[in-house]
Amino acid sequence: MKPISSPEAPAAIGPYSQAIRAGDTVYLSGQIPLDPKSMQVVDGFENQVKRVFDNLRAVCRAAGGDFDRVARVTIYLTDLAQFPKVNDIMAANFKEPYPARVTVGVASLPRGAQVEIDAIMHLQDGRGA
Repeated sequence: MKPISSPEAPAAIGPYSQAIRAGDTVYLSGQIPLDPKSMQVVDGFENQVKRVFDNLRAVCRAAGGDFDRVARVTIYLTDLAQFPKVNDIMAANFKEPYPARVTVGVASLPRGAQVEIDAIMHLQDGRGA
């Protein structure tokens, strides 16, 4: 197994890696909407979702892939009424075939975030770091 990290995504705030590569599969840790420079949660729900996808993309790229290699995402929301906005932003970041997805309503997230997303990426043909 190989740890993956990117300075373009927030540094881990606990005993975990931004991602771990095991063979051709990359397991990306959950990202909350932290700005990687200030390490502060960005304001506004839509900005939070966009920041999370930007953070995830940075880690995907550090592993040698991108969103076209993501097989599954799990979305955690503190307000499921915001689900349509997540769909719109996700559609702007991914192309068909879309990854498999799970969305879970949660009571709270670290640092008061409204959204957290993790992902699993597969690097075909052994491409990537």
